[in-house]
This record gives sequence, structure tokens and C-alpha cells, in this order.
Amino acid sequence: MLQLSTQNPDFERQFARLVADRRESDTSVARTVADILARVRAKGDEALVELTRRYDRHSLAGDAGWRIAPEACAQAFEALEPSLRDALVFAADRIRAYHEAQLPQDRDYVDDAGVRLGAKWHAVDAAGLYVPGGRAAYPSSLLMNAIPARVAGVGRLVVTTPTPDGEVNPLVLAAAHLAGVDEIWRIGGAQAVAALAYGTGRIRPVDVVTGPGNAWVAEAKRQLYGVVGIDMVAGPSEILVIADGQNDPDWIAADLLSQAEHDPSSQSILITDDPVFAGHVADAVDVQCSMLSTEKTARKSWQDHGVIITVSSLDEAPELANRLAAEHVELAVDDPERLFSRIRHAGSVFLGRYTPEAVGDYLAGPNHVLPTGRRARFSSGLSVLDFMKRTSFIGLDQEALAKIGPAAVTLAEVEGLPAHAQSVRVRL
Repeated sequence: MLQLSTQNPDFERQFARLVADRRESDTSVARTVADILARVRAKGDEALVELTRRYDRHSLAGDAGWRIAPEACAQAFEALEPSLRDALVFAADRIRAYHEAQLPQDRDYVDDAGVRLGAKWHAVDAAGLYVPGGRAAYPSSLLMNAIPARVAGVGRLVVTTPTPDGEVNPLVLAAAHLAGVDEIWRIGGAQAVAALAYGTGRIRPVDVVTGPGNAWVAEAKRQLYGVVGIDMVAGPSEILVIADGQNDPDWIAADLLSQAEHDPSSQSILITDDPVFAGHVADAVDVQCSMLSTEKTARKSWQDHGVIITVSSLDEAPELANRLAAEHVELAVDDPERLFSRIRHAGSVFLGRYTPEAVGDYLAGPNHVLPTGRRARFSSGLSVLDFMKRTSFIGLDQEALAKIGPAAVTLAEVEGLPAHAQSVRVRL
């Protein structure tokens, strides 16, 4: 665990190194993924069979080997323990309500020159949702991807999820039923993203691929952007907690570990103005970590990538936060608005001592698919808009063209495009 202080003369160099550390895949991953994509594109289903047998030890034999039937999803939902089923429905309702408020409005108006202008929004025809398996088999991830797509009006929702050794996570199936997924394919990794992008004999291609995954999935999405739309290239999870000494160290330690347990490459950072409190949090992390079933992952994440930064005043924290542009930022102070007003770059911000990041992972409402790797500087979390596109339109009559056409002719001629100019001039 790295400890920094803004009072240290070497702080700027150390902090700049922290900001530059992306903790993401190397070139060997990119080469492997490129080979997988090429094989799926060339051989389709045959490549999927081979790669699924190799990486997931699962045979894609018969319809049951390839797909999970809607009836199985309905049965999994009904078989849930009632309190768990209620919690899943409660989360889905909150996520749906938040995303319904994101739906954009069409525009249609006539300006002062008499030109009709506007734009119409349409959902994409089909969306592919990647749902991790193995360590990261989370029903919350499926809800966070499928519900915004449904709210947007996507006609066909396709899920790909790996089933290592043939094992299926019933919670994922229950969430798929609740969200109204149309197809579930038992395929994971870069090969699943390739199948969604290119299509194969069995799987029809989609227009957008979203959802978190490991380094190979993220790299596949990066390489296939342009063939399909993607939500983002996601890296390891991150949390930045800005906290004063009035907090309970156990609360803050639990918040830091909530992201550390995701993956050994996850990163948890604490910024505080109280060095004594910082020490108490470090001790609490050590104690709590030993009690977690995810101890091995959480401890490696904290030891390799955890950071505690002490500042002379929390007024220094927002600018440091903006440079880190973290996925999650907690403001565990009495007056979070004072700091929040100065934070420009963050995936999602959690305001006050009673707002742990974990509520955002499950049921607060905003999406938990968020930019990582400092990408919050220029991108946002998953939303309804990731499943929609905007088509602008223009309409002129003779009078309107007479008003704006001459300027178009002038600009076309100065750019050396005479056919452009002529297409306007002949109508004037």
C-alpha cells in the first residue's frame, strides 16, 4: 500500500506516476484477442465450439449446449428465495425509473430564416450484452445493461455469458427473465464479443455491445469498435474516498475493500486531512480483509494498488480527484456539496457519510457501468443514450433557400467544391 503526503517535496512526481498507472492489459493480450477475432470471423460457429471447449471446458453440443431457454430463466426467477426475488425486483424498478428519465426528446422547429430543423431519436435494432461468468457472475450487471436497453426501445436483446464447466448462475438467469432478455448464449471471452459483432451461423450480429468483462473482453470491444458500437473500454475497478477524521475508520475501510475485492488489479484510494485517522483506516483494512471470503483478491489489490494520501486541507482534494478521474468517488464529509461543486471528472459521486458506493452497484438507480482508467475525463457511465442514435433533418422551401443558399455557394466555392456550389445555385 502506497502512502503519499502533499507535504512531501517529492509528492508531485509520485502522484503523477500514480495518475499515469493504468493497470490494464499488455500487448500480448491484444495479439491474442486479434487472433481470436480473426478466427471467429473466418470460421463462425466452428471457432466458437473450439474456443469455448478450450477456455470454458464446455461443449456447445445441441441447442441446450448453445443457448439457455427462456423457460429456464423463468424457472430460476420463480425458484428464488422470496426476499431475494423481492430485492431483485426492487433494484430493477429503481434502475428502470432512473433510466426512463434519461429518454431524450425529438426536436422539430422552424428558425428565423424559415428553415425547418430538428432531430429524431431511434433505438438500435439489436444490442448484445456481455455478462461475466466465473468470479464476476453478477445479476446486478445484467440489470444495469439490459434495463437501459429496454427503456431505449431496443427490439432484440442478446446476452452472452460464459458457463465454465457447464455451470450456470441461476441469479443471472433470474435477472435475464426480469429484464426481458430475448436470447442467452453460453459463450464468453473475446470470442463472444466477436460473435456479437460479426455474427455466426447461429448468432445474428447486433449493433451495440455493452457490459463489463476481463482484459480480453475489454480488448475485444476496443478492437471491434466501428464494426459495432460499444459502451466503453473498461478496466479494473476504482474507488476514491475523500474523508475527514470524523468518520468511523471501519466504515471507510469497508468502502475501500468493496472495490479491492473485485480483482487483484482494482484500486482503492483514500484522501484525508487527518494522518492519525489514515493510520486507523489502514489498520481497519487489514483486520477486515482477514475476515473476507474474498481476502486473497482484496489483499493483493490493496497491497499492490492501494493508496493513502494525506493533505493539509481537504480543499486540496477536489483537484487531486480531477486528475485521478476515478470511477467512483465518495465524499465522506459533513458538507459534501462544497467539494462536489469542484469535482469535474468522476464516473459517479457518492455524497455524505451514509452513501456507500455499494448502494450504487445494486439499486440506487444510476448505472454502475462506469468509465475507469481515468476515462471519466471524457466519458460517462452507461445510459439509455448508448442504445440510441440521433438522426437530424433539414427542410427548406424556395424562400428559405433564397435566404441561406448564397452563403452555401460562397463556402463551397472557397473550398474548391464546384459541384456542391452548383447543387445549390441551380435552385436559386
